[in-house]
Amino acid sequence: MHISCFNDLADCAKASEKKSRVAVVEAQDESTIKSVLSAAGDGIVHPILIGDGMKIRELIEKAGAFPMDFDIVSSNNAQESIKNAVDFIHAGEASVLMKGSIETSMFMKAVLHERNELLAGGRLSLAGIFETPSYHKLFAVSDMGVNTYPDFDCKRAIVENAVRMLNALGNARPKVAILSSIERLNPKLPDTVDADALKRLSESGKIKNCIVEGPISFDLATSSESAKIKGYTSPVAGDADLLIVPDLAVGNILAKCLTGFAGAQTAGTVLGAKVPIILTSRSAAADDKYASIALAACLGNS
Repeated sequence: MHISCFNDLADCAKASEKKSRVAVVEAQDESTIKSVLSAAGDGIVHPILIGDGMKIRELIEKAGAFPMDFDIVSSNNAQESIKNAVDFIHAGEASVLMKGSIETSMFMKAVLHERNELLAGGRLSLAGIFETPSYHKLFAVSDMGVNTYPDFDCKRAIVENAVRMLNALGNARPKVAILSSIERLNPKLPDTVDADALKRLSESGKIKNCIVEGPISFDLATSSESAKIKGYTSPVAGDADLLIVPDLAVGNILAKCLTGFAGAQTAGTVLGAKVPIILTSRSAAADDKYASIALAACLGNS
């Protein structure tokens, strides 16, 4: 199924015969409960709600649902919640991990710790899917939340993780834009050197199932009119499916501009682990958390 809009994410997850079981760490958060209950009600996932059992039950009742209809696992603290969630993953009783009301640093430290055996041997990266009225299709951005200042090898892993995600969502050959402030190689700008090298790897077939262009500026990657004015020719110009940012700061700013100024809806997941990991901000809207759950469910069932 080719995912062309956010409604398709939910439809993809609903169509799966086997529902993903989502282990929610520290689930005692109102927007998290709303999004999880909505996803469960739509037949997208089966949640396992881990954390302060009393608060979780109160929030379920506040949302107009019945606590007895859900799997609730009480924990004494966040560390115990993480351990319980990891145990469910390894027992095969959960196929997606979700962050609730817990500090991102604590959550990711647990994901990265060797004893929890959640890593799949590659690098982790955070990818977001965006839908905005100002662009003609869904597109992805990576990495805006895990790798701070990625070197070349890390950027290659970020590209390959995100391409696999888009392939799994039905885009057989996504157009990848390696973003920079300019669209030409400049040895004084390391991100342009990396971008050029990534393009060459794609052209040689070492990065598969995608078309890579770089370095390329944001306007050229997303606006065919800008590309026409500047006389820039590329199959990626004005039609990018995936934007690769040079570092976390750029990615974080871009993502917040897209949601805050451009009115984008977003869904995100951490890629490269043994299971999809939902790492939404505690301040994220329930709709965005719902979309992230649907995205993770689609990937978990692919």
